[in-house]
Amino acid sequence: MENKEQEIAERLEAATSLLEKTLTWLEEQQGALTGEVERITATVEQSRRETELAEKLAAVERELAEVKAAAVPASLNPLRRTVPAATSEMLAKHGIAEGPVDVRTLDAALAGLSLEQRIAVKSQLLRAGAIA
Repeated sequence: MENKEQEIAERLEAATSLLEKTLTWLEEQQGALTGEVERITATVEQSRRETELAEKLAAVERELAEVKAAAVPASLNPLRRTVPAATSEMLAKHGIAEGPVDVRTLDAALAGLSLEQRIAVKSQLLRAGAIA
């Protein structure tokens, strides 16, 4: 009987050893699966963050466009149709009145000015829409 008891004890020890190995293996597998779930969660959270950032970027770009549209200086506003008084006086002396200006007549009127002054007068007239 003692042999049988010893044999049963050995079998129980072997079974216990196998159960411990199985338990260790299961714990390792569970740890690996938990790590995968954490990585998947991080990926989902990152894509949400990217979406939030893209929405914020679009809002800032819209706001910037509105600010740029509102900040156009008066000298660049295409609706402005006035010419500085000094330019009007100088053109009136040469017989060029308000309205569309003939380029040949303008060049003749500006012949006495320096190159920089001619460029300044022509750019003023161009902004005012007097020449095309």
